[in-house]
Amino acid sequence: MIAGLIEWLLIASVRLIARPTWRQAHANAQQCIYVANHSSHLDAVLLFSTLPAELRRRTRPVAAAEYWTAGPVRRYLIHSLFRGVLVGRQGSPMNPLEPVSAALRQGDSLIFFPEGTRGPGGILQPLKPGIFHLARWFPDIDIVPVWIDNSYRMLPKGFAIPVPLLCSITFGAPLRWKEGQQQDEFLAEIRESLEALQQPKP
Repeated sequence: MIAGLIEWLLIASVRLIARPTWRQAHANAQQCIYVANHSSHLDAVLLFSTLPAELRRRTRPVAAAEYWTAGPVRRYLIHSLFRGVLVGRQGSPMNPLEPVSAALRQGDSLIFFPEGTRGPGGILQPLKPGIFHLARWFPDIDIVPVWIDNSYRMLPKGFAIPVPLLCSITFGAPLRWKEGQQQDEFLAEIRESLEALQQPKP
């Protein structure tokens, strides 16, 4: 009950500060992997906050263990509110795709950042092969591209308090790995789908 109240307050605060808006396709009602650009620690929260309650209940962000386990507040948020799938970064003894695969096998949808780390915003960094392996291992699960706009200005690297700014969350058409599709070809398709969702700057 307390976790539910905190979740409601957090999402209401995010919607008030950022006013995140959906564009184009509606969020996927079936199990899927939302793949999004990543430029702020708020990205997962922003995307999560735009989903209807029934989708939030079965959607989990894939998050860096070293960041989200640093301190009791972050640990509470990632475990009790977001039910995050924690993974280790390169050099960690933890296989990063093992807990992600387990979450997919039990029917969860995921929020996944294929760049692997935060970028400067506005442009995509090279995509890591993790999403290719997941798409190949789970070929019947939709991959839904999502572009998060303006979050890097709302909470840039090195800042702890968000600045009130409008953000938009643009959902694209789902895609899947095709039999015989190679890693480079699939990652290029993901990249093209994400970049096509960017809103033109005035």
